[in-house]
Amino acid sequence: MQVSKEEIKHIAKLANLNLKEEEIDTYLLHLTDILNFANIVNNAPIDGLGETIGANNNYNVFRKDEIIEFGNRDILLQNAPEQEEGMFRIPKVIN
Repeated sequence: MQVSKEEIKHIAKLANLNLKEEEIDTYLLHLTDILNFANIVNNAPIDGLGETIGANNNYNVFRKDEIIEFGNRDILLQNAPEQEEGMFRIPKVIN
């Protein structure tokens, strides 16, 4: 697909890009390559292909939530910088 320099300038104006005159040829080449690739993808044969929602089979990789009693609370609370009534005491973070 061919793109003109005027179209590049118009696109640059719409995108609020300040292109220098020497940059226009580079942008013209890149945009032409992108549009040619998009044309190839659009014309790819799709006969006989089924619908695909995603590229992989998604499944829940997280473990099931289960309540597990920790055997010794005193050992756990040894790591607490501060504790209060058998629980971790943390500083207030909301005013």
